[in-house]
Amino acid sequence: MFVNRTRELQFLEQHYASGQAELLVVYGRRRVGKTDLLRYFCNDKPHIFFVADLGTEENLLSDLTRQISEYFLGDPQLLAPFTSWESAFVYIATQAKERMVLVLDEFTYLISGNSAFPSTLQKIWDTQLRAAPILLALSGSYIGMMEQSVLAYRSPLYGRRTGQWRLQPFTIWDARALLPDLNAEALVHVFAILGGMPAYLRQYDASLALLDNVEQKILARGAFLHDEPRFLLQQELRDSSRHFAILTALANHRTRVNEIAQASGIPVTSVTFYLNTLQEMGLITRLTPATERNPERSRQGIYQIADPFFRFWFRYVYPNRSLLERGETEQVRRKVEMELEQFTGPVFETICREYVWRLHEHGRLSFTPQTVGGWWSRHDEIDVAAIGEDGCLFGECKWTAKPIGVNILDQLAEKSKAVQPLLPERPIRLAIFARSGFTPALHERARKENVLLVDLNEIIA
Repeated sequence: MFVNRTRELQFLEQHYASGQAELLVVYGRRRVGKTDLLRYFCNDKPHIFFVADLGTEENLLSDLTRQISEYFLGDPQLLAPFTSWESAFVYIATQAKERMVLVLDEFTYLISGNSAFPSTLQKIWDTQLRAAPILLALSGSYIGMMEQSVLAYRSPLYGRRTGQWRLQPFTIWDARALLPDLNAEALVHVFAILGGMPAYLRQYDASLALLDNVEQKILARGAFLHDEPRFLLQQELRDSSRHFAILTALANHRTRVNEIAQASGIPVTSVTFYLNTLQEMGLITRLTPATERNPERSRQGIYQIADPFFRFWFRYVYPNRSLLERGETEQVRRKVEMELEQFTGPVFETICREYVWRLHEHGRLSFTPQTVGGWWSRHDEIDVAAIGEDGCLFGECKWTAKPIGVNILDQLAEKSKAVQPLLPERPIRLAIFARSGFTPALHERARKENVLLVDLNEIIA
């Protein structure tokens, strides 16, 4: 089932409708759905969809030749195999008489096998393809390689592309479309464990209980998700051992550079290099208080694992691999069960921050946020801080089984006083986001003081 990706499809359709030669770059993490997106886009259009792999150049050219022969001549066997990429692409350019799409999927494999491939493609684009009615889409998963070899200033293809899109994981609202039978609470639990990668969400079996899914789909040896992070990291990194150590440290709440270096055993002078690599891959993120004017220079920065499934895997699977390799899943399952609500809390905070952006998109905020994140100091912490030039919203997120009372509002109001001097003359509104609703007393206070109360069902709806 293909869901959402509305903006991405609009982007592709607009470039297809131009009628001109287009060179688009679609990239993002492995399993994020690039191939599904491009195949869906190509469904009703004349197209050649070539998926590269780690085979020899001769075999790759043979595969492409068969597709070219099938497309132009109606028979995959009529053309003799092309002996060079240049001859194959020149044939396409000269034979294309109507609008068509040419997809080169797993483009980074072509670069790995032939470092001169971008230069070859640049030459063919300049001399042949740019005059043809072709939309050429390059798709790849190695984010660093795609950015350096295709998008960067020094790349031979720099200046040729007519558009690019970095595909992001699903939000929880996208995930709801894949798992429509789950209630709001169950959906948050699933999202906290699997995150927004479509390939991971499709592994969830709604006919099973949550912990049964965890045991059978993640903890069990041989399951698709059991070794997924290991495969991805080893495939995309030359030396993954230090990255594994850093991700393990982050999964165990070591968030500052010194803490990460100490926990991972990597010198503090070197750890930033590995953190930057993981950031480029979209696996971790660096956070700063929402009030920081220069976040990149802030000393308040902390690191977190951005992908919920990697956070889960490095918390429960990787440290317990010896147990799990022997098939002893029950002990790890019990640990997941004991810590599930605590583990879910930070993901709920992230969902609430994204929900604030959705409030703005639907015109339900009185100001335009410039940033939405959290805020913290040595003494206080606010879960949601939306900062705009003409207003602010400070919010508390509570993933608890009991309704929230006025004491939480009083605490939030007190903490907000510490931030007010940093944001002079800006009206501040308070908000509470809760899993289990609010007491009647809090509803009454909120009505009188214009406090925003949002329960879980409203967030997901």
